[in-house]
Amino acid sequence: MNYHIISRLLGVLLIVLSGAMSTSIFFSELFNERDTTYALLNAVFITLTAGGILFFIGRRYAHATISRREALVVVSLSWILIGVFGALPYLYDGVFFRYGLFHNYTDAFFETISGFTTTGSTVLDPVLTTEIEKLSHGLHYWRSLTHWLGGMGIIVLFIAIFPQLGVGAKHLFRSEVPGPITEGLKPKIKETSTVLWRIYVGLTLIEFLILISPVCDMGWFDALCHSFATMATGGFSTKNGSVADFNSVSIDLVITLFMFLAGVNFSLYYVALTRRSPLAIFKDTEFRTYLGIVVAATVLVALNIWEFRHENLFQAFRHAAFQVTAMITTTGFGTDDFDLYPTFSKLLLVCLMFIGGSAGSTAGGIKVSRIIVLIKAAHYEIYKTFRPQRVISVKINNSTIPDDIIRSIFGFFVIAITTFVGGSLFMTLFDYDLATATTAVAATLFNIGPGLSQVGATMNFAFIPPIGKLFLSFCMILGRLEFYTLLVLIVPDFWRR
Repeated sequence: MNYHIISRLLGVLLIVLSGAMSTSIFFSELFNERDTTYALLNAVFITLTAGGILFFIGRRYAHATISRREALVVVSLSWILIGVFGALPYLYDGVFFRYGLFHNYTDAFFETISGFTTTGSTVLDPVLTTEIEKLSHGLHYWRSLTHWLGGMGIIVLFIAIFPQLGVGAKHLFRSEVPGPITEGLKPKIKETSTVLWRIYVGLTLIEFLILISPVCDMGWFDALCHSFATMATGGFSTKNGSVADFNSVSIDLVITLFMFLAGVNFSLYYVALTRRSPLAIFKDTEFRTYLGIVVAATVLVALNIWEFRHENLFQAFRHAAFQVTAMITTTGFGTDDFDLYPTFSKLLLVCLMFIGGSAGSTAGGIKVSRIIVLIKAAHYEIYKTFRPQRVISVKINNSTIPDDIIRSIFGFFVIAITTFVGGSLFMTLFDYDLATATTAVAATLFNIGPGLSQVGATMNFAFIPPIGKLFLSFCMILGRLEFYTLLVLIVPDFWRR
């Protein structure tokens, strides 16, 4: 294990982070928030200094490539470090700004990790004195930017802008990109990461332009923050009541559409663009399944709440489509308090939390492709009970899934469920009700944001004690890195020569 290479890469990452953080100063100055500017300057200085020190330690290894083990360490430590240093603007703002809302490091760290992992859980209270709309524009922008950077993956951005990683880039990329299959779109990983980021930026820009257009008439700053959060499937809003505060059908429809698009495998967009055929996306099994789940769940929830609340059928479908898409893509935006929905709808939405979006998307969850493989593999095992001699392969898009990937998916599923159960038991030690304990873990582990009961759509995580917040922060990173990347660090053999 070459710790100098690890130090150098982490140093460069913190330097990149400080550069991204510094862009928030423009917004604090634009809105004459001088105290926030001071907070951001302090945070940028400390982050840049720490990055410079780490880079200096590993400066002699500028052209060295990294092994798979070193890549796993870099990716895991990167997510911890961006939480540690990304929390500084919130913390310093609580010191310098008279309306600062973060007065302890645990809350600032939780909010930062929630942002970068695109979870969207918050300690800010939309009802009491620490309301979201009191946050300065500079910090609102930073809060949304953490979403956007974490959505496609700050490591993937790192690879795209840092050309000297060589062979090691492949190991970093595969440790970062979500989903069971991370095949390159291009022969070189750097080209792949660049293509993904271009598509990501393009979709974000299109949504931003639609939101500020006369069709939606959203203010440019709100449109920017919500575009960042939508494409990252994050869920941080500039409003206390989330998207519901705009009370606009056109805004709801636009954000619903782009949440859905963010939950699609981004490689499909590349395929559609290069073949000049958008319909090519519909040939993908995972996309068709994802679309089918969204449509079916929307119809079921809409009819259920229409019957339960006796509201207008259009309104029922409007709210259902938004909440279903927000849950399956793990965005977590809200236009309605789904904690008040009938039990059937609430349970269905919780199931969507576990499923998540497509592999290779910005969404969290188990991923649709994994669900498909699990179901097909289970069907195969049932078939073998009465025809054991028959050999059947698991296929997606007419391609046979290798046995090692199937084993990896089964392992992922077991780890995910075990962690969820264990985490839920841990949260019940704080004497929370069952819905709060279980959905708090599900919401953070699968990077969703809101849960039910005390962590519902109109609630927050501020009441959870520091040890609980740190545990849930760990769940967010664990879910974002899809378990294996982080858990491998606790295996003793990993550290042996």
